Amino acid sequence: MEDEIWLTAREAAELTGVDVQTVYSWVRRGHLKVEGLDHRGQKLFRHLSVARAEMATRAKAKRVLVPAA
Repeated sequence: MEDEIWLTAREAAELTGVDVQTVYSWVRRGHLKVEGLDHRGQKLFRHLSVARAEMATRAKAKRVLVPAA
């Protein structure tokens, strides 16, 4: 689709508030699929796929925020 938003790993990391290595971890674990390459050979991900990967991993982690003492 022409109107889709494509993100590099760095852009995906910035959008989700994680490190670039976390994005690549999602790929290794099968939560995120590389959908293409840009003109410089950087891996591209669909915006919706990045959001789904983030939601899946955060839900799995079941992180509980505890206020600092």
